[in-house]
Amino acid sequence: MSASEQQRPSWSPPALHSGRLQAALRTLELTVRGRLDGLLQGNHLGLVPGPGTEPGEARRYQPGDDVRRMDWSVTARTTEPHIRQSIADRELETWVGMDLSPSLDFGTAACDKRELAIAGLAAVTYLTGGGGNRIGAVVDNGQSRHRVPAAGGSAHSGAVLRRVAEFPRADEGTRGDLGALVESLRRPPRRRGLAVVVSDFLGSTEWQRALRGLSGRHSLLAIEVIDPRDLELPDVGTVVLSDPETGKQREVRTTPLLRREFAAAAAAHREEVATALRRAGCAHLVLRTDSDWVADIVRFVMARKRGWSGGVA
Repeated sequence: MSASEQQRPSWSPPALHSGRLQAALRTLELTVRGRLDGLLQGNHLGLVPGPGTEPGEARRYQPGDDVRRMDWSVTARTTEPHIRQSIADRELETWVGMDLSPSLDFGTAACDKRELAIAGLAAVTYLTGGGGNRIGAVVDNGQSRHRVPAAGGSAHSGAVLRRVAEFPRADEGTRGDLGALVESLRRPPRRRGLAVVVSDFLGSTEWQRALRGLSGRHSLLAIEVIDPRDLELPDVGTVVLSDPETGKQREVRTTPLLRREFAAAAAAHREEVATALRRAGCAHLVLRTDSDWVADIVRFVMARKRGWSGGVA
């Protein structure tokens, strides 16, 4: 193993599959609060600004702004594109779609992708909590789906985390259906709010249509959880590759040509996912199992807030 493969982030999520689940979740909560508290205070914006009920001031359009907020009267008067800001709702309802299909039961760095996905959920519950805000979740492992009704309060947020962490792992060979999971966030229709999809987004991108339908009513955030081995193969000679969602296995030799082709295919798929999310108007946060995920979240949130307030992202 190379020196680069031995590097680990400064902090990783606790082993949530261990017997001390309650203690692990408490450690996760303290880490999120300790690292994020004080950095993101001062206004009502969270991971993604929610829909407003009162019109605010207009400002010049910047790349990345939601074109649905375009103020055409100001644009016509000034001959420069402007968007109309809105005063954020004081009560936000957030629904999180948690993809826990077998492809997330994998990790070669500080943790597996499933643990990192739950850590991302912990950040969402903290950043959208308080002030009467509510959060609910739909969890799907490919074999079964569970819905946690939306409610407010720190006790409920802790219960959401615990139920997701305790959700059973599916049998190997189970294929997840991300499109159906996204559709479950859409129906039954809910009040306008924030919809979050947590997944590794591997496989088909047939979920695009459901996501675009969801964007018509809600602000969207996609948390993409990836592992270094999703992007490139190490030079380890002969190895058996296994697809956890089909159960198929294949013995291959990691030649330079194969490694280049694998990396190119992985990069192309990641770009396809990013393009689909962008077309749906979805904010996109990438978390890696070999990176400091809390620092990545802080950078993402601060960039989003600067962009929304008119600063340079």
